[in-house]
Amino acid sequence: MDQDQLKRLVAEAARDEVLRLPDGQLLGIGTGSTANWFIDLLAPHKNHFSGVVSSSMASTNLLLKYGFTVIDANKVISLPVYVDGADEIDPNGHMIKGGGGALTREKIIASLAKQFVCICDSSKQVLELGAFPLPIEVVPLAEASVARMMEKFGGTAKLRLKNNKLPKQEKLSEPFVTDNSGWILDVSGLHIHDPVKLENEINQIPGIITVGIFAQRKADVLLVGGSSGVTRLTF
Repeated sequence: MDQDQLKRLVAEAARDEVLRLPDGQLLGIGTGSTANWFIDLLAPHKNHFSGVVSSSMASTNLLLKYGFTVIDANKVISLPVYVDGADEIDPNGHMIKGGGGALTREKIIASLAKQFVCICDSSKQVLELGAFPLPIEVVPLAEASVARMMEKFGGTAKLRLKNNKLPKQEKLSEPFVTDNSGWILDVSGLHIHDPVKLENEINQIPGIITVGIFAQRKADVLLVGGSSGVTRLTF
């Protein structure tokens, strides 16, 4: 199976997982290609839920297109389940997230959820986090100072730029801007032995909005797709 087929497979498993919730519950939904598959497959069952809380404008737009009721997170005290993907996940359920740029809102909604269901293919499973460059959302004013601080942690920070369809020689060098008007630094070269400790330390640096380590609020359930189908793991 190719990666799209695996994403669809785990999205189907996540759909079946959340449809076990009683009618009329709220649901948290993440961002990215695997989350998009989940939204597509959940659309015929939208009336099973009283509403959904979305982690990005991109997911919100897709949910509204399908007729879901999207609820502002500020109006929600808690969520029974939050479903989202990961860029990396270790054997303890600690994750790196933020490849799609929605890490801050993803972390906020994950914090509201009683259960975090991570959906991904087996290529995202790692023994140690850090091979995937760690996304850090920053206040634009702090881009240079945070980049210097990342050197002290052994990492090399690179400002994420906008994707555009211009020819390579004409590509713009404008920063990627998040839904919160922040910029993102992608930090490579890190070996994350203690994700909880590093998440806490990086979050103390002035100018950082969120670091893409999800360890203090890690996954509770992992639905992972591989050549033999979907495996369900709990942490």
